[in-house]
Amino acid sequence: MNEQAPFEVKTFLRSLTHRPGVYRMLDAKHKVIYVGKARDLKKRVSSYFHRSQAAPKTAAMMEKVARVEVTVANTEAEALLLEYSLIKQHKPRFNVLLRDDKSYPYIYASTDHAYPRLKFHRGPRKGKGRYFGPYPSTRAVRQTLNELQKLFLIRNCEDSFFSNRTRPCLQYQIKRCTGPCVGIVDGEQYRKDIDAAILFLEGKDRSVVNSFVKRMDEASAAQEYEQAARYRDQISRLKEIEARQLVKRSDRKDLDILGFASNGAIHCVTVLFIRNGSIIGSRDHFPRLPGETDKSRLLNGFVSQYYLGRVAPAEIILDTGIEDAAVLEQELSVRAGHKVAIRDRVRGDRARWLDMARTNAEQGLGLKVASNATIRRQFSALGEALSLEEAPQRIECFDVSHTSGEATVASCVVFNTAGPMKSDYRRFNLSPESAGDDYGAMSEALRRRYERVKKGEVPMPDVLFVDGGKGQLAEAVTVLEELELDWLTVVAVAKGRARRPGAERLFRPGSDKALQLPADSAALLLIQQIRDEAHRFAITGHRQRRAKARKTSPLERIRGLGPKKRRELLRQFGGLQGIVAAGIDDLAKVRGISRTLAETIYNELHHEHE
Repeated sequence: MNEQAPFEVKTFLRSLTHRPGVYRMLDAKHKVIYVGKARDLKKRVSSYFHRSQAAPKTAAMMEKVARVEVTVANTEAEALLLEYSLIKQHKPRFNVLLRDDKSYPYIYASTDHAYPRLKFHRGPRKGKGRYFGPYPSTRAVRQTLNELQKLFLIRNCEDSFFSNRTRPCLQYQIKRCTGPCVGIVDGEQYRKDIDAAILFLEGKDRSVVNSFVKRMDEASAAQEYEQAARYRDQISRLKEIEARQLVKRSDRKDLDILGFASNGAIHCVTVLFIRNGSIIGSRDHFPRLPGETDKSRLLNGFVSQYYLGRVAPAEIILDTGIEDAAVLEQELSVRAGHKVAIRDRVRGDRARWLDMARTNAEQGLGLKVASNATIRRQFSALGEALSLEEAPQRIECFDVSHTSGEATVASCVVFNTAGPMKSDYRRFNLSPESAGDDYGAMSEALRRRYERVKKGEVPMPDVLFVDGGKGQLAEAVTVLEELELDWLTVVAVAKGRARRPGAERLFRPGSDKALQLPADSAALLLIQQIRDEAHRFAITGHRQRRAKARKTSPLERIRGLGPKKRRELLRQFGGLQGIVAAGIDDLAKVRGISRTLAETIYNELHHEHE
């Protein structure tokens, strides 16, 4: 393999262009550690090598830089998009990084359907209907959908369920739906209801009230008093909802207000959501950027990484100006299909909302710091309880889950002093030989994991917990001895006789006596949290594997039995039970099934049902 030529800084800098583009800082292992955008590549990149007094974060980064690569772009907007893509791809340690989390939830209206439905939606917005949101939490969406059902009696059932009804379901009986599936309400009337619901979601409450008043008058004039009473009740409920709104202004724009707080080590950005002039909630984010404390730079990185991955609202309000505001406004407007303004000088309601966002950010930062301090105290207490020389920094815990030996899954969860490291969690689908053998299953999972640990592919933990008693401990010790990792601290966590939290017993190698910590011990609380998380992760994986196995026909696992032959067998015998009940001679009479294959089918199915 050809070795890469040494990086000549002066030659590289002389060759740079003044055009816009993206530069990538790489370390000695050719790993991207920083991605940046430049309006002028030559000026920006050169500044890193010519600074006499760089910020601590920049100085720390430049100590690790072994090479710089650039990509020239036609415009600054193109460079911005490329920077966003590269940061998402490489997750460089010196860039502002957002924790991966689920996308925000929306309400989806399937307006292309003859009888549209409203439903919870999370993920890509590719449907033909309308999407409303984003909402700050699942709970906010559920509450809104609940109100919409009470108000407008819109169906929430799946299309397949809707198409196969012959009589109204329970939703109709409890007055949450008008029964369009069986023709109780006509299409025109239902369309008025869905239009009113959409107006409500758009924040046009007054228009909805006016439309219901008109429909109530029309129903009353036609002597349809029951229908008129329904409209009256809907109007009353709408008035109640209006009265509950804490913030309601004439300005109906969608805005995001970004509050910022930092203690130098931890940074919190709170996004306050304003939709149609109403506050619908907030969410805290904790961007990571080692060594950086400049608020403007942090917010600049946050805004580009956060909004280039989603549709931006009409306004984004910040409490400080950012460098890329103009180019971000241009690109976000193109992506959103409407004008997006990024502002940092505001008055009136916006200034009050910004103060609220700052307050929430300070609160979020305080909670994060307190949470981290609690976890650090628990780690310190664990070190003392296990008589370790120093507090552990990384802990792994294993658990095994199965149902009578079926679909055995082992889990490995990882915690450090910041809490659970979910990106490091792993599941192990264990071999049939381990089915029903808890000790063998634990042994297989530990061996597969710690072979990788020994090779350096996975970081070494300071403490290894296994869920179980002396048997699981013995398996763990055996595996670690075989891998020459017997110096690792390993502890088995056994539930007490009553299986109550607080009665756990801890077993260590070389000691027959169990260690039992006080029920209020900080160390025990941490052990319980880690053990419970391992159990949750294992049982979730087991259920998924079991459900997948049960959806698969045993016929699919028989060699030589393709789709056509399976279909023919099912046709001839009326289903799997008929095939199981058939003899070899009966099976061999089916077209395409030889005597040898019939014997194979019979043996496989009868082994399956033993």
